[in-house]
Amino acid sequence: MRRRTLALLALAWPLWAGAQAPACTVPDHVPPAQLAGLWTLTLWPEGAQETQASSRGAVLFERHPEYTAGVRGELRRSGAGNDLTAVVSGDVTEGEFHLDESDDGKTMSAVWDGVAQDCAGRLSITGTRRPAEGRGEGTALRFRLERASGWR
Repeated sequence: MRRRTLALLALAWPLWAGAQAPACTVPDHVPPAQLAGLWTLTLWPEGAQETQASSRGAVLFERHPEYTAGVRGELRRSGAGNDLTAVVSGDVTEGEFHLDESDDGKTMSAVWDGVAQDCAGRLSITGTRRPAEGRGEGTALRFRLERASGWR
């Protein structure tokens, strides 16, 4: 009986090991080509859970025309009463994600700092969005960006 149990465990081990959650890594650098595309966005208050989202939307990143190591894009998200749009640009270097947001395309309205994670080939970015210096209105929000399904 013991021999049969050991044989079954030996056969089942590869199945059990493969069913474990994928290991996530923090890449040192994410090239613009890997950031380019459509991303879903969730924002929620600091101290709250992601399920208590205060805003949802999307970001479409493209290669930055002047800064070859970064991306530029357009952000669209829900807001209090109106949908909000902004121009964004940023990059991932040394594992850290940095993004500048501008409501009018000229002055910075918010800064985003976070960490990119690669979990079994699926990239996600989490961090904090803060109003830019001198822009007193608004509060810091937590965020998650995930590549939209079907985009590569």
